[in-house]
Amino acid sequence: MRALPRTTARRYVQPLREGGSLPAIVDTPDGLYVVKFRGAGQGPRALVAELVVGQIAHALGLPSPELAIVELPEEFGRSEPDPEIQDLLRASHGENVGLRFLDGAFNFETSAAGDLVTDEFASLVVWLDAFTTNPDRTHRNPNLLVWNRTPWLIDHGAALYAHHNWAAVDDARTRSPFPLIEQHVLLRRGTALADADRHAVATLTADVCDAILAAVPDSLLATPEPPGHDIAEHPDALLTPDALRARYRSYLMRRIESPRAFVAEAQAAHERVLAAPPRAVKARR
Repeated sequence: MRALPRTTARRYVQPLREGGSLPAIVDTPDGLYVVKFRGAGQGPRALVAELVVGQIAHALGLPSPELAIVELPEEFGRSEPDPEIQDLLRASHGENVGLRFLDGAFNFETSAAGDLVTDEFASLVVWLDAFTTNPDRTHRNPNLLVWNRTPWLIDHGAALYAHHNWAAVDDARTRSPFPLIEQHVLLRRGTALADADRHAVATLTADVCDAILAAVPDSLLATPEPPGHDIAEHPDALLTPDALRARYRSYLMRRIESPRAFVAEAQAAHERVLAAPPRAVKARR
């Protein structure tokens, strides 16, 4: 895998006030990016999840916006009139995460764009989200965009929730299934989960994992927990960036070992969804 491109924020264009990360469209010398800021309430680990899971998606061949490291210089945003935005940008000087802005993309809805999804695509997305414990691709909040008649994956900051407290993650939790997969927006179309599993396991080798983690900046891994967090409850906040990379590697490589409980759970959930009556339209909102 190639190294992530790096660029510098030049102009704050427009806030995107969806979700808790307060992302924004930012102009850079390399074009427009949707930037997620290290100073947002979700903290830098949401950015780590964005980078790790986004790169896994790319490795699997799933369409996801190009990732980049976006540097915010100290003077960036000083002229912004909104005090909330100013505070956010002031807390985000340094390295942040950008996703290439897909101009003209629109939010995915099964009723309007379901014909653009193949069973193979759906199965691989379900596998990815079960593997990375991503709860945030539901009917209520699909986190899919449609661009050039293709569905694109966005927003992986809620994934890898184990990394918020590594000290509590033992082998049983690492190997656990992911019951929330039953709420996945594409689960009904996940008819090829066995094929998706074979492809993903063959693709996500230790070398690929190492390359993905090497692309995560030290500054995001080394950032201490936000104020108010008890270091005694989060001792992993004191680990070095390389030690944290090793912790992520151990988690991902152990989780992908056979037998994979998260795959069995996704397959069982798929069968339950097929057996259940179709959801009423109003229930999907």
